[in-house]
Amino acid sequence: MSAKAKRLFKKIVSYSGFFFFALAAVMLWWQLREYNFYDIIHALMAIPVVNLLAACVACLAGYLALSLYDFLALRYIGARVSWWKWMLAGMLGFAISNNAGHAVVSGGAIRYRLYTRWRISGGDIVKMLTFSGITFFLGFSAIVIVGYFLVPSEILERSVGASVGINTLFFICMAAVIAYLTATLFLKRKNIKVGKIKFDIPTTKTALLQIFLGAADSVLAGMVLYFCLLPFVHIPFGTYIGLFVIAQATGVFSQVPGGIGVFESIFLLALPDTVDKADIFGALLAYRIIYYVLPLIGAGGLFFIYENWLRTRMKKWMREAKEKIPQIPAKLKNIRHRKK
Repeated sequence: MSAKAKRLFKKIVSYSGFFFFALAAVMLWWQLREYNFYDIIHALMAIPVVNLLAACVACLAGYLALSLYDFLALRYIGARVSWWKWMLAGMLGFAISNNAGHAVVSGGAIRYRLYTRWRISGGDIVKMLTFSGITFFLGFSAIVIVGYFLVPSEILERSVGASVGINTLFFICMAAVIAYLTATLFLKRKNIKVGKIKFDIPTTKTALLQIFLGAADSVLAGMVLYFCLLPFVHIPFGTYIGLFVIAQATGVFSQVPGGIGVFESIFLLALPDTVDKADIFGALLAYRIIYYVLPLIGAGGLFFIYENWLRTRMKKWMREAKEKIPQIPAKLKNIRHRKK
C-alpha cells in the first residue's frame, strides 16, 4: 500500500465515526419520532429506586472487573505494583476510554502517565495495552458465541443486513477464540516480534483467564442496563445478553465515542415493536448515566485526590531539599577534617 493510500485509509477510519453517529442519530429520530421529550423523562423517573441501586452495584462490580485487566496484564509482563495503583489505573483508564472512545489513545494516555511514574517502561505499557485489548475481545467474543444461540431467530429474520452482519460477527469471533487457544497450546514459550517489542505467547491458563474476565466484564456491564429495563420489558437474560453484546460490539467498531447513538439504535431495533420505545430509551439513558457518567466522575475524583497528594509530597520534598542542600558543604568539610 502506498503512502498516499495509507493516509486516505487513516482519514476514512478517523471520519467514519461521524458517519455512523449521523446514521445512528437518524435511526434514533425515526424510532422515537412519535414520542416527545417528556415521555422519555417520565420513563427515566419511573425506574424504581431498587432497580437503580442494583444497577449501581453491578456497575461497581463491573469496574472492579475492568481493573483486573491491568492486574492480569501486569502479571503477563512480570511486573508488580501495589493493588491500589493497578485498580486506580484500570478504573480511570476504562472510565475515560468508555466515554471518549479510541481506547488505546484515551485510556492508554492516562495509563502511560501513571505507570511510567511507577517505573514501568514504555514498551511494557504497550504490551499491557495490547494484552488488555485482546482480553476484551476474547471475552466479548465468548459472549457473542453463546449469545448467538440464545438470540431468537425471528430477530435475525427481520432484516437481511442484520442477519448477515450477526452471522459474520459470530464466525469471526469463533475463529478468533479457536485461533488464540490453538496458539497458546502449540506455540508455548514462543514470541511474536512487532517492531522492537517482543510479545510472549501466553499460556493456555492465562488465555482462559482472559476469556473468563472479559466475559464477566461484559455480563456485569449488561446487568446495569438489564436492571434498568426490567420495569418495562421482560426478556430472558440469556437472550438479552446476546443482544447487548452485539449492540456493544457495533458501538465499539463504529468509532463513535462510547458508541453513543449507535448502541441505542441497534438495541431499539432489536426489541419487539410492541415495546414502548420511550420507556426503553429512558432505561438506556439511565444506563448511560450509571455506567458512563458516574464512574468518570468517581474515578476522576480519585485521580484528582492522588495528583493533589503527589503534588503535596513533591512540595514537601522540595522544601526538605532546600533546607538540606546548604548544609552539604559544612558536612563535607567536617568529614574531611575527621579524615585528617
